[in-house]
Amino acid sequence: MRVLSDQLKTHTGRTATVAGWLHKKRAMGGLMFVVLRDRRGLIQVVVQDETEQAKLHGIQNGSVLEVKGAVKDEPRAPAGAEIHDPVVTIVIPVADVPPIEVDKPIDHKPENLDTLFEHRVLNLRNLNERAVFKVQAAAAEALRGYFHRHDFTEIHTPKLLAAATEGGAEVFKLDHFGQTATLAQSPQFYKQMMVGVFERVYEIGPVYRAEPSVTTRHMSEYTSVDAEMGFIEDFQDILDFLSGLLNQVTDEVWKHREADLSALNATRPTLSAKLPQLPLSELHRRFSEATGTDTTKEKDPTPAEERWACQYAAKELGSEAVFITEFPASSMKFYHYRSEHNPEVAERADLLFRGVEIVTASQREHRYDRLVEQLKAAGGDPENPGFRYFLQAFRYGLPPHGGFGLGLERLTQKLVGLNNVKEAALFPRDMSRLAP
Repeated sequence: MRVLSDQLKTHTGRTATVAGWLHKKRAMGGLMFVVLRDRRGLIQVVVQDETEQAKLHGIQNGSVLEVKGAVKDEPRAPAGAEIHDPVVTIVIPVADVPPIEVDKPIDHKPENLDTLFEHRVLNLRNLNERAVFKVQAAAAEALRGYFHRHDFTEIHTPKLLAAATEGGAEVFKLDHFGQTATLAQSPQFYKQMMVGVFERVYEIGPVYRAEPSVTTRHMSEYTSVDAEMGFIEDFQDILDFLSGLLNQVTDEVWKHREADLSALNATRPTLSAKLPQLPLSELHRRFSEATGTDTTKEKDPTPAEERWACQYAAKELGSEAVFITEFPASSMKFYHYRSEHNPEVAERADLLFRGVEIVTASQREHRYDRLVEQLKAAGGDPENPGFRYFLQAFRYGLPPHGGFGLGLERLTQKLVGLNNVKEAALFPRDMSRLAP
């Protein structure tokens, strides 16, 4: 039976069989030290017999090996124990020298990213690179757990649509058997429609944005965590839910992946139980006063303001995450809810975390007549197949509701401390990359 790296120490004094990839080998005197990598970590093997050493000559890192030998306690070894007197079986030999040395630290300078992405299959075999996605998987699991504890149903919605969900030019168009289709910018319409079925729904899946951008914060395909909840009292219900979600995800990720986070030199974020809120107009005013740059006419926070707001919140409000609220109604989507208290603003917020927006949230307009009116005012046709079925859900009754979209890669980036969101994507897609 195969023993994994984190089980090796429990087999001290016995014979064990391990298997994995050749991660590193080095000769010292008459000994050869071999390090194997499996899905849990590293295993050190001490090879003294010349016949067994000869098997390893000429093969490169990445070769698949099976090793059987005596397990001896060794606190300095990666697994706290190592294998002596091994019998080595070369399952798959690799003769080509890998273009990336996965056993050494990976340099993430911007000028190196293209090389890393070109050799992504190998790059991900580095333990720290792999750790990023272990953290991401733990974050996704924590998200699902939080949704389930709050009685949400997971859904899976189409990614081929008849019309752009978010509008604008930032859509990918393709031929669908003679009809023009678009790739989903979000599951926005579907998750709202499903409020009429389940009340509370969420989806974790890919979305597509044809943004002609080469920044460190944009990709043309990313993983979105979308949620929608019905029978809310007001928009504050959504913000409270998000406050609990970010806190819970942080707790769970640090509980289950602390070793990976430590290896990545990640620092645990400081978050308040209820994340602070800063109206957009106040952010503009404070930022303009602090920096001398006038942003008061901007309809969204600028990237510089996002960074400043998080620094301000961390110093003055005790949280590295902050909601920006009260966006102008003049720039709202047709399905957004205009504030009853101040018709000049929409019930919408961006959640900024460590210098970047990771969530956009809003209360939705649930009244059919008002929704149709807002759609027409935005230039939309209620009879267009992209809108007609969406409107059906409202025509036959939807309660007050709201929701949000969260970028999983951006969340991972900020939890870990990466410089570029593409580093938090297994195989990033942008203007210049469609492979691997």
